[in-house]
Formats: sequence, structure tokens, C-alpha cells
Amino acid sequence: MKTIRAVFALPILAMALASMPGLSQDHQAQGQRDNHTYKQHSEWKAGAKIQQDDWNRGDKVDYQKNHLRRPPAGNEWRQIEGNFVLANQDGVIVSVRRAPHGN
Repeated sequence: MKTIRAVFALPILAMALASMPGLSQDHQAQGQRDNHTYKQHSEWKAGAKIQQDDWNRGDKVDYQKNHLRRPPAGNEWRQIEGNFVLANQDGVIVSVRRAPHGN
């Protein structure tokens, strides 16, 4: 009886383990992005307005820890897809810098 259970349990366990990487990829495909992997955005430049959904998915950044200049009042640094973006409350971009790899 134990042998029969083992014969059925092992393939089921193998299938469950094999499907786990696919589940994490589905989660990534649903709008979750790695903010530390660089992606060039030519539309992000000083004076342009950043899209609200891009801004909202960004991670708030400690400017001192990342060797960035102190943001003026009403401005904030965020890391979005490997870019440090400084923008004001209206979404107008003040500065964009490429974040160091692995940051």
C-alpha cells in the first residue's frame, strides 16, 4: 500500500514543484515590475510629466544613501525601472538619473 501511495504521490509532487516558477512569472506579468532592473525611458526628461501609474509603482528613495542631491521642497526621488526620477507634486520631472546596477 505504501508503494502505491509513493507511486502516485511523487509525480503529483513533481508537477506541483515544476509549476511554481510559472506562478511567480504570472505575478510579474500582472503589472508588478522590478524597479531595480534598468529600462530606458526617453520620454522621462526634465520638464516632461511622468505618468501617474509609473510614479505610483516607483519605490521611494533615500537620497542621501543613494548619493543624490537633496530634493527641493515639494519634490521627491523615486526609483522606477532602474532610474532615479526626481519630480514635483504635479508630476513634472526635474531630473532623471540611471541607478547603479544592483541598487
